[in-house]
Amino acid sequence: MAPKKLSCLRSLLLPLSLTLLLPQADTRSFVVDRGHDRFLLDGAPFRYVSGSLHYFRVPRVLWGDRLLKMRWSGLNAIQFYVPWNYHEPQPGVYNFNGSRDLIAFLNEAALANLLVILRPGPYICAEWEMGGLPSWLLRKPEIHLRTSDPDFLAAVDSWFKVLLPKIHPWLYHNGGNIISIQVENEYGSYRACDFSYMRHLAGLFRALLGEKILLFTTDGPEGLKCGSLQGLYTTVDFGPADNMTKIFTLLRKYEPHGPLVNSEYYTGWLDYWGQNHSTRSVSAVTKGLENMLKLGASVNMYMFHGGTNFGYWNGADKKGRFLPITTSYDYDAPISEAGDPTPKLFALRDVISKFQEVPLGPLPPPSPKMMLGPVTLHLVGHLLAFLDLLCPRGPIHSILPMTFEAVKQDHGFMLYRTYMTHTIFEPTPFWVPNNGVHDRAYVMVDGVFQGVLERNMRDKLFLTGKLGSKLDILVENMGRLSFGSNSSDFKGLLKPPILGQTILTQWMMFPLKIDNLVKWWFPLQLPKWPYPQAPYGPTFYSKTFPILGSVGDTFLYLPGWTKGQVWINGFNLGRYWTKQGPQQTLYVPRFLLFPRGALNKITLLELEDVPLQPQVQFLDKPILNSTSTLHRTHINSLSADTLSASEPMELSGH
Repeated sequence: MAPKKLSCLRSLLLPLSLTLLLPQADTRSFVVDRGHDRFLLDGAPFRYVSGSLHYFRVPRVLWGDRLLKMRWSGLNAIQFYVPWNYHEPQPGVYNFNGSRDLIAFLNEAALANLLVILRPGPYICAEWEMGGLPSWLLRKPEIHLRTSDPDFLAAVDSWFKVLLPKIHPWLYHNGGNIISIQVENEYGSYRACDFSYMRHLAGLFRALLGEKILLFTTDGPEGLKCGSLQGLYTTVDFGPADNMTKIFTLLRKYEPHGPLVNSEYYTGWLDYWGQNHSTRSVSAVTKGLENMLKLGASVNMYMFHGGTNFGYWNGADKKGRFLPITTSYDYDAPISEAGDPTPKLFALRDVISKFQEVPLGPLPPPSPKMMLGPVTLHLVGHLLAFLDLLCPRGPIHSILPMTFEAVKQDHGFMLYRTYMTHTIFEPTPFWVPNNGVHDRAYVMVDGVFQGVLERNMRDKLFLTGKLGSKLDILVENMGRLSFGSNSSDFKGLLKPPILGQTILTQWMMFPLKIDNLVKWWFPLQLPKWPYPQAPYGPTFYSKTFPILGSVGDTFLYLPGWTKGQVWINGFNLGRYWTKQGPQQTLYVPRFLLFPRGALNKITLLELEDVPLQPQVQFLDKPILNSTSTLHRTHINSLSADTLSASEPMELSGH
């Protein structure tokens, strides 16, 4: 729950939000004044200073806290995406409950007296799983995403006919707080350049939302040609290091009159596993903002609060190689992953105060933090020991291996099993051709861990085994591409593996429901692994522990662990990859923990190797940039299309 101070201050803002929501249809308007290069809100000149946050990266109980801190920072608007896959997990099955309650979030924004710039997609990027598109679209393998392919358009139309009527009452001219809506997202970076698709979307938005709402597009400078569309207001995105004058001059070629708008002014940047934690200096970010505000531009800061990729929701980029996004989406944003004000926030607030009024009074202090541990975890058993519980319906049989999408496994893990057809005495190459492991495979022979195959990185192992030996391959989906490719990102074994000269056939696929096992079965006393085995390969560990003092936000530290997934009291915190970095801790909001008198339970699925002391700790500060990743180059790369370490990384879209 929010501190009492937040509740009191929220009550002071309540009359403002009620005024905002009062339906005054004839007087409420948000329009472009092209004659004076500005916006008009209710007929008066208006400029928004906005910040991005994502309700899907912030637990619902924390929405109000984050939004009020944004308002106190001097913002008068927020910008956020709507991830399609978060709300339609299966075709025709919709979820707007709990932390998916979009209308509740809009109401929280109104309570904080914040206008809304909405970005409903259908594609959002956002470093989110598949850029927000549902993976069930790939059950039609030939589908062409983000084009006028009839199969894609039919799914989009169906989704928007559910979503857009929900937000219609919240449009500003209808008495709500949504002043503008983006159509698609950075479409010019997709290289498909299908104007028929963009025109279809624009027509659909108009048909369902009417003519009054301002519709816009956002692209980087290089994407304006294919991303802009007549009838949609054109905006651009760029960061502090970019040439503002040059980019705004280019924007004027596409939008000669009206306000200048930077829809994504980057306060920080995303992180990839195996690279450094990204930062942007306070001075660079504040200077760039002040220069834009001096021009009269409207600006949205991306991100103002980043949040967390809980569970399996992180996306990935493809920039020469496959680059999955970290669990933390801290983004070096003005409000930290744990919701705390940073020096960057105070500096930005000072800049904003030069151009418009900011709320009086001090910003809320950081949330209470907690330290605990070390906690020694106990071996529960090898993943293979729980196969009947992980896949209660049993395996799917096929001559050739099937993808995650073909067996309707959207996230997480799937086990592939076959048996050796002859004895192999000498170590023999085992690989999947055409870079066919998507994304990471943990290989076992008769339950003994043999090693890892990894997309774009490690392409073969050397195996031995007897006739009839059981070959198990646990494949991890590490997040579907959210940017950087026009291709559909199928998961699993995309080609049949080869052992020596033999193409392996006769496969069993076990789609694993690991979250169900952790939540429903692991609280029970389950039988241990039936015989002693070195704790290598996919193995469960767990421990119950009390909290003797007061509960606070905390950061789970896993020193010496390799890679895996972690749950707290059944909640999937996300992926850890301690050996790869840069992220070393996982954010644990205090509401996930039981207070004094109750036992908490932590569960780990370690995929490779555990430390000699299988311990974890809870820290009061995050570690997001491990020294092991500083200046790291990617070695072990065996793929011809992999970037060398010296080549610059091109920027991702959002």
